[in-house]
Parts: sequence; structure tokens; C-alpha cells
Amino acid sequence: MKNKNIKYLILFLSIAFATVSCVKDEDLEQVNPNEISSESFWKTDEDALKGLNAAYSSLINEGTYMRSSPILLDLKGDDMRSNSPWGSMKNVGYFNSNVSDPAIYGWAFREYYQGINRANQVLLRVPDINFTDEALKNRILGQAYFLRGLYLFHLVNMFKNVPIPLDLSVYHPQKTQAEGWEQVIADFKAAAELLPPTYAGISGIDTTVEAGSGLGRATKGAALGYLGKAYLFTKDFPNARDTFKKVIDLGIYSLVANYKDNFTDTNENNSESLFEVQMSREVGGVGLSWGGIPVADWGKTSARAITYGPRAFGFTDAQPTFTLLNEFQEEKTKTGDLDPRLDATIFYRKPGGATPIYQTTFEVQYASSPADLNDIYCRKYENGDGAFANEMDWRSGINERLLRYADILLMYAECLNETGDTPGAYTYIQMVRDRVNLPNLATTKPNMSQTQMKEQIGHERFLEFALEGHRFDDIRRWGWLEDEAKLTWLKSRDAEFNSYAIGREYFPIPQLEIDTNEFPITQNESY
Repeated sequence: MKNKNIKYLILFLSIAFATVSCVKDEDLEQVNPNEISSESFWKTDEDALKGLNAAYSSLINEGTYMRSSPILLDLKGDDMRSNSPWGSMKNVGYFNSNVSDPAIYGWAFREYYQGINRANQVLLRVPDINFTDEALKNRILGQAYFLRGLYLFHLVNMFKNVPIPLDLSVYHPQKTQAEGWEQVIADFKAAAELLPPTYAGISGIDTTVEAGSGLGRATKGAALGYLGKAYLFTKDFPNARDTFKKVIDLGIYSLVANYKDNFTDTNENNSESLFEVQMSREVGGVGLSWGGIPVADWGKTSARAITYGPRAFGFTDAQPTFTLLNEFQEEKTKTGDLDPRLDATIFYRKPGGATPIYQTTFEVQYASSPADLNDIYCRKYENGDGAFANEMDWRSGINERLLRYADILLMYAECLNETGDTPGAYTYIQMVRDRVNLPNLATTKPNMSQTQMKEQIGHERFLEFALEGHRFDDIRRWGWLEDEAKLTWLKSRDAEFNSYAIGREYFPIPQLEIDTNEFPITQNESY
């Protein structure tokens, strides 16, 4: 995936726009014989792969993982705070996104649908193509189902009641969130049936060195992982439990020894990764994917690092909360040290020594500014280990890890607890704790009740997945926003929760969608 040819994306996007456009008077519709049309394009297995690659490319646009999606997923949690001078960004953390200003959330909404449209083209056109390799055809269709499921997962999870396009029509009626989850589950089921556990040893045009040897392509484990997550988010704990167990039983995933390897440009696509968005400074040009039709200058890099970067090294639009810093220090390792995930997650002034940050130290950089010296900054997904002076070129090549095996283990433990096997949950929680040398939970907190275990899982997930876009999803699905005591507790941990109002756990449907869709669209509550 890192070596996709940009010109294929330019070609395919021209076809995509031709496919979704409409002309009221059919007599006026003309086909330029000198240009490729959708009817003439979908002929070969190579065409199918190019179409699929275009569906993947929607993952690295401004609205998705080039920048906007991490912002939307991160800033509402109690692990993050935003001091951005840009109101559209700051308002995400304050539950105050403006219906009249679609910046960030509206871009994400638009580009999730762009990805769905491209996946739909593959799903509708590829079955009619004659393949000499049926396994390749299945892999392409399986990946298209996965991508449609992933884009729709984000829409249903963040925008609640949304249209669900399954064809190439321009307009689609709004569906309930329950209907949305049903389609997400169906897509991930279809993907899991068609996809291989790994691309190692598979020969095909999708696994050549030029095509990236299959790196970054969806697998059976990724589809099952997201299927289990969809079940979990809809509180179908038995199905979620059984699906996560299938991932574990594949026997191909394991936690990497160094926790930090999950957030740098080293050891990417490792044994812990079920699915990650491929970024690279070496592919394409130096431009960023701002949306629309790609141009030759576009690369495959991310603006996440500069957006979250520490003061003077980036924009510092997002920072960890001090609640997170403090909770990391509540429990020491077996040797009495701080949890090593703290140093991988947060830049902060460490007692007793110089703290490396980019090509200097924390103490030297902020010596003349007491406020900065005593502040804390994001370290995950930052290029701050010395190879770069700062993030000011906007071009981070760090892959975005969307689903890690640690998440599978803790979600499985949660499902065991929810289905009455609280003792069994200990085993899978401890697998995650063992990596960072934390004490045996069965010894320090034996015989927990189901309620106590649920609280413990909340703590474990808070630390393991801090700044990774999972925390607010957990808060919402656990019902903490409807629990007065829990909401008060959240406000004490992150003052941004004082701005929360019922319904603001979701983003607004962009006004443009309401105004232009031929079907009636109802705005989300409180907007």
C-alpha cells in the first residue's frame, strides 16, 4: 500500500465523479470517446485493484486520517484537552461543534462517504469482471466490504442516524443508528468470509513488491476485530466475545515487546497490528491530501504530528490532561518504576534528569518559560526521538494504528466479564499488564465483582489507549454520560465536560447534507 501509484488515483477519481454525477436530460448525456468511462474501465483484474486502491486512498485525506478523524475521536475524551485558537477544533473538545461551520467534522462526513462510494464501485463492478484468479477476486471484494464497513462504522459511531449508500445513487434516505450498525456488521461479516488471515505466501498482483507485498491491506483478523467491536458497541456481548476469540485463535497476533513501537515509524505493521493506515515520507510528492481530485504533488503523509506537537515543535492544538499524567503514576511496576507507557505517551518534565524531546531536552527547551516547563504534551505519534528538529514541514510518515491486538485482548476481557466470567477476564487483562511489568492483578485485586472488574477495565483501557481515539467511545458506550455520578466525576477530571449537553455525544449532520439531500434528514438532538 505504501507504493501505490498516485496516477492511478487521479485516473480513478475522474471515473468516480463521472459515476456519481447526474444529468436531468438524458438526451444531453455525451461520452467523450477520448476519455475512459466507468463502462470502459472495469474490464480487468488490474482495473479492479486500481479501484480498490482508490477506496483505500480515502483513508489519508484531510477528513480522515491525514488529520480530522484523530481530532474528532480524541478531543472529547478525558485523556485530552484542546487549547487550539481555531474554534472549529477547540469546540470538538467542548462538545460545541457549530452546525453553521462544518470544518473538521463536515470534512470527515464528506470523505467517509467518498470512501463508501469508491468501495461501492468495486462491490458493484468487480463481480462482472472475469478473473483468472478467483482468490484474487475474493480478496478484492473482501477488502471493499471491509473498507465500506470501516467508513460506515465511523459515520454511525460519530454521527448516529445517517444515510447508508449501497449503490451509486447520489441521494439516500436517512437510516436509524440501529440500521446503520446492522449494515456495518453485515459488511464486516462478508469481509471476514472473503479475506485471508495474512498475505504472506500469497501470489497475486496485490502482493507484488511494487504493490507493497500486501502491507496495509485488510485481513480476516482486521475484519473479525471490527466485527467484534461493532457487536460490543451494540452491547451484543456474547457475539462480541465469540468473535474476539476467533481473532485470538488465529494465532498470528501478539503484543510487541516495546509498547512505544506502536506509535513511531519503526516496526510498523508489526505482530500487534490488525489494521493501520499506511503513511510514508518517501511516496509521492510533498503535498497533503486536502480532499478533492488528487494531484501529482500529493504524498502519503499525516498532519497529526504537527497538529498535536509540543510547544515550539508543532501547533499544540491538543494536549494530554493532567488527569492522565496522574493516573499513570498511581501504580508502580514490579520493580517500583513508573509505568513505561507514560514516557511513550506524554512529554513532561521528569524529576532528576534531562528529558529528550526532538533534538534537545525538555528542560533546555522550556527553561525560559515556567508555564511550558510545567506543562505536558503529546508524545504518541510524534517524531520527537531525535531524527527530526520539529514537525513544521507537516509531513509525518508514522502509520496510524487503528486496531491493535491489545485492544482485542481488553475487549475480550470486557466481554467475559459482561457474560458472567469475571475470573476469566483476569487472564487477558494481565497479558496487557505483563508487557509493562505491572503486578499480577489477581494478586493485588483478587475476586473482584463484575462491577469492580468493569471499573478496572475502564482504568486499564484509559492508560493503554490514551491519545488513540478510544476513550470517548468507551465513555459513551458505557453510559457514563447518562449517569449523573459518572458525569460529575468526568467533569472533575476534564473541565471540558462542563460543556456537555444531551445529544452532544454525537456530531451534527452537516447542514449541506440536510439542504441538498432529496430525502428528509433530521438533525441530531441539541443542534
